[in-house]
Amino acid sequence: MSTNVTIVSRRGFLENVFSAGALILGAQLPIPAEAAKVDSAAWNPSVYLGLEKDGSVIIVTHRSEMGTGIRSVLPMVLADELDADWSRVKIEQAIGDAKYGSQNTDGSCSIRDFLEAMHVAGATARTMLEAAAAKQWNVPASECKASNHQIVHSKSNRKAGFGELVALAAKQPKPDPKSLQFKSPDQYKYIGKNLPMIDSEDIVTGKGTFGMDAKVPGMVYASIERSPVFGGKVKKFDDAEARKTKGVLQVETLDAFKPPHVFQQLGGVAVIANNTWAAMQGRKKLKVDWEQSPHAAYESQAYKRSLQETARKPQKAVRIIGDVDKALASAAKTHEAEYYVPLLAHASMEPPASVAEFKDGKVTAWAATQNPQAVQEAVAGAMGLKKEDVTCHVTLLGGGFGRKSKPDYVVEAAMLSKKVGKPVKVVWSREEDIRFDYYHACAAMYMKAGLDAKGKPTSWLHRSVFPSIGTTFDHTARYAMDLEMGMGWNDLPYDIPNHRAENGPAENHVRIGWLRSVAHIYHAFAIHSFVDELAAAANRDRVEYLLDLIGPGRKLNIQPEGMKYWNNDQPQEKYPVDTARLRRVIELAAEKSGWGKKKNLGIAAHRSFLSYIAAVAEVEVENGKIRIPRITYAVDAGTTIHPDRVKSQFEGASVFGTSIALFGEITARDGKIVQSNYHDYKVARIHEAPIETQVHVIPSRELPAGVGEPGVPPIPPAIANALFAATGKRVRDLPIKSV
Repeated sequence: MSTNVTIVSRRGFLENVFSAGALILGAQLPIPAEAAKVDSAAWNPSVYLGLEKDGSVIIVTHRSEMGTGIRSVLPMVLADELDADWSRVKIEQAIGDAKYGSQNTDGSCSIRDFLEAMHVAGATARTMLEAAAAKQWNVPASECKASNHQIVHSKSNRKAGFGELVALAAKQPKPDPKSLQFKSPDQYKYIGKNLPMIDSEDIVTGKGTFGMDAKVPGMVYASIERSPVFGGKVKKFDDAEARKTKGVLQVETLDAFKPPHVFQQLGGVAVIANNTWAAMQGRKKLKVDWEQSPHAAYESQAYKRSLQETARKPQKAVRIIGDVDKALASAAKTHEAEYYVPLLAHASMEPPASVAEFKDGKVTAWAATQNPQAVQEAVAGAMGLKKEDVTCHVTLLGGGFGRKSKPDYVVEAAMLSKKVGKPVKVVWSREEDIRFDYYHACAAMYMKAGLDAKGKPTSWLHRSVFPSIGTTFDHTARYAMDLEMGMGWNDLPYDIPNHRAENGPAENHVRIGWLRSVAHIYHAFAIHSFVDELAAAANRDRVEYLLDLIGPGRKLNIQPEGMKYWNNDQPQEKYPVDTARLRRVIELAAEKSGWGKKKNLGIAAHRSFLSYIAAVAEVEVENGKIRIPRITYAVDAGTTIHPDRVKSQFEGASVFGTSIALFGEITARDGKIVQSNYHDYKVARIHEAPIETQVHVIPSRELPAGVGEPGVPPIPPAIANALFAATGKRVRDLPIKSV
């Protein structure tokens, strides 16, 4: 298939970037070639690896690339263990297939979950190549060593390239994984080094294929009118004017989802046209009457008040230590506060887009998706197919943040393709993306502490109330899932003898989903803001107070009440809550930020996705305008593979967290989402983002942990605490609307 590209000038790109239709019409980028042909290589020692007789090494990347660099970083590990020449490595994107293990590029777990698999794949192939060389030369295998894409026998000075040995290596018995010898860190060539990302040049030159770029011969375009209120169904519609629009081919309906929505289509009326612009213009001329939805009375301020009222009353305990009520009654003084975080949208730069073709009882899709296996499941479920009859090709993603692990937009394309008998491309506009998102939950939190004479807590009570992600899978769910409570709520790491964490019920009126760092966002905001308030009330230095509150370094055994401690699905024996590591990042962030030398600094330190992160924000306020000269991070994410990728993730998290702190807010009126685009759902612009972000990574041999999300949670409370230090005004609600 052709790979010709129409180069769009920088000015032309900027002029058209906010018009999805114009941007698509300007793109001449084809779909990628058939992905992951590694299975047809001359030798396949692993599902992730193929070797050819010409010496080419093909590595399958089974995770999705959305700016993290994972398409490069995981293959680096395999190539290093194999001792391959990186310049002779080819990377191929996997289609959705269970044989690769989980392909859900979500939860900051790609390295954690697949580091060992990459080491094993590389070491297995290396061992078999060395065995093949030994057999060919009639020498002990222990004397044959891989070195830069060849096997060397130093005693006789014989060498053989990988390609020469492929046929013989394929006949060698696969070694027992327990017998494999892995490289030591001092032998690494790529791990720990800042190799260029394999996609960088294509991305910056416009050659990279994103979901918005995918196209197949004969495809048509769809734009869908959906109910402005969640759960609404089409009562009747008039499409006469829409059909008159130049380029419009036909109009089709999509049934509304049946609760729970999971990743089903929302339903509505789809306008099919020969280009995106015509489809969108035709859709504007539809006249649709919607059946009344039970969510039509949803209004943000009233809903906020209901959550706050629930949070003020005793609720279901999710962790208990000691006797909080008794300790509160006998405390020298008490301090209480309420915090609130609104609904948030993902608002990634590339809205959802997918091409799907239904043919001969099977579906082939091309999508910017974080989870091609979820595409298989959702499409198969919606269309009554077997999962194996759905093929999903993964493109590059122009941002994801958790939204693109939910493939409702791919389901729409597949169902419409079956209706029209052609491949269909569904393109969401920016407005649709904002108004029909899987929103990050709003949350109301109530905090109360009993203090001793020196202002240190002897008791701590906190309640969290929010609509749960669980409603995605069970529409009757009212309480939080284990994983939501395990995100900084029932694992408080402070040395307090009496503690109770609670969770209250909440109904959902929109689709609730996960967004970068999930429940850690609101839990971190409440907890670390409250700590700052306690330190201020005690008239103590914030860093000293925080370290005192954490107490001595120790490994905690979290025992929640009536639920499983989530711990990112990892055993506590393997990944304990280690307060010594939390103390270390606090001390480092304080040192690097110049803590104590300025009065406009705020700090927050939070464990999430098994990583320990401290952030210090420096703020300046002039005429009510907030300026953030610097964010200083200290990061302990265990073993890191690509230092520059780690740094870039935290630089991005700094901007993402700032956007949440200063601007992020989705509101509803009469059940309808008010915001529609970047003008009223703002993200930090260049002049509003932190001017400088310093990232200090602690070298570690600990097990790898997450880096994509953990940089977000400490930013909003660090900024809020810095604003109090600078102005004396306390922030308890996000976004920060006045200072």
